[in-house]
Amino acid sequence: MAEFDLTTTLGQYLDRHLVFPLLEFLTVKGLYDEKEMLMGKLDLLSNTNMVDFAMDVHRNLYPDQSVPLVLKDKRQEVVAQLKNLQAKTDSITEIFEKPEVQRQIQASRDGRQLYDFLSKEYGFKHDMINTLYDYAKFQYECGNYSGAAEFLYFVRVLIPPNDRNFLNACWGKLASEILMQNWEYALEDLNKVKDLIDSNSFNSDLMTLQQRTWVIHWSLFVYFNHPKGRDLIIDQFLYTPTYLNAIQTTCPHVLRYLTTAVITNKQRRRAVLKDLVKVIQQESYTYKDPITEFVQCLYVDFDFDGAQKKLRECETVLFNDFFLVACLEDFIENARLLIFETFCRIHECISINMLAEKLNMSPDDAEKWIVNLIRNARLDAKIDSKLGHVVMGTQAVSPYQQVIEKTKNLSFRSQMLALNIDKKLGNRQDVSHFLNYL
Repeated sequence: MAEFDLTTTLGQYLDRHLVFPLLEFLTVKGLYDEKEMLMGKLDLLSNTNMVDFAMDVHRNLYPDQSVPLVLKDKRQEVVAQLKNLQAKTDSITEIFEKPEVQRQIQASRDGRQLYDFLSKEYGFKHDMINTLYDYAKFQYECGNYSGAAEFLYFVRVLIPPNDRNFLNACWGKLASEILMQNWEYALEDLNKVKDLIDSNSFNSDLMTLQQRTWVIHWSLFVYFNHPKGRDLIIDQFLYTPTYLNAIQTTCPHVLRYLTTAVITNKQRRRAVLKDLVKVIQQESYTYKDPITEFVQCLYVDFDFDGAQKKLRECETVLFNDFFLVACLEDFIENARLLIFETFCRIHECISINMLAEKLNMSPDDAEKWIVNLIRNARLDAKIDSKLGHVVMGTQAVSPYQQVIEKTKNLSFRSQMLALNIDKKLGNRQDVSHFLNYL
């Protein structure tokens, strides 16, 4: 179901190497014509050094044609350039392999201390760092991500943060770790890039916004693979104002991923749903899909039939989304729980058959499922198996709780009134001082 596919939109904010896994996923799913997918891969490969890969794609795309001479010539150029860079880097890598250097790397408190040691003992120069950077970048373009990550680590350690290659080295290291699926290292590198962007003063606010937008999209690889990712995505996307502002300004489609992270987060879901619903409502005019509409149907419109319909569509969306396919079963289970909890808080007596229909389950499965949910959700309810009903207990708010809630509201309103009065008095005093001065 290509209608809800975001690959083209996401690809605008990803390095071309990060797009390859998404294209491979779409090829397996068969959402698009196979020939179109091969042409897309060939176009992506045109600006990389992965010539052998490009040749294989060309053979699959045009089985009756020979490999173009352009690709053969490019392969020779890449091999020659690789040998040249390798020869320049051999003397540098020999230094890093020495036992005393390895010990110094472990003992050094910062990159400057290590650089001074290398400079004094081995005549290390700044040009050598640039050579390492060029070699790492070339390795990355060839698809050797482990080699690129290794050299970019040394580049990042040895050069100061204000160096023109420092930020690029951080991005390259992050991409390499993502493509090798080293999620712990990738999370460390992601945090370094975020800290660098937040502390760095770019030429304009627009450039800072663009950098944050790239971080948001690259982080999807990490957050949907790291064990703590669903907590981290909530903290960064929903409760970090600068990133929430970036999502609302440049990429509201990321709400799909934030919503999925909230729904599948059992520990924090209740606490953050209200804030999520508010954001979804604010952005509903710029972006909506079955996942965000499911939340809106359930918590804004209380449209249970609409929520049931959207849940069916959600299943298709998640199944065909590279980042969310692994969350499919978890999402459906938790979405059913949300429907059940919300429905039970509104109705006193519920037909199991009707509830089973809304949850897309058989009546028997629904009854077993509801029994477990009543225990886990701690709802005051009983099941009447003879009548096929779920009978809800009264959940009236105690008078004490009502008094507490009203007191909180009155206290808040009083504080706002006091602030407004202080502002008006402050303005009058400023005018009075000004007139006296005149």
